[in-house]
Amino acid sequence: MLRFFRFLILALALFPMAATTAVAAKLVNINTASVATLRHVKGISLPRARAIVEYRETHGRFASVNELIRVPGITRGALNQIRPQVTVGRAYKTRHHHRRPQHSY
Repeated sequence: MLRFFRFLILALALFPMAATTAVAAKLVNINTASVATLRHVKGISLPRARAIVEYRETHGRFASVNELIRVPGITRGALNQIRPQVTVGRAYKTRHHHRRPQHSY
């Protein structure tokens, strides 16, 4: 029984460290990041960062990270490397599909 309590105390002592590590691994928002910020993402070179910002300025916000495949210079392999490090923030709806809200009564 004493072993269990020692284990529990140790686990609780280490928990804040795990939470801090998770916060340190922040995602980069591709809808708001500058070229300089995008350069911190492993797999995004200077030309790729410029292409992402240029594409975003021309076509608007990304609805999902998968849309990076449309950016010139982003290959499927590069996207797979970049995907875990980036986000689009909250979900954005595309401009083409506007649906009326459905009410349930």
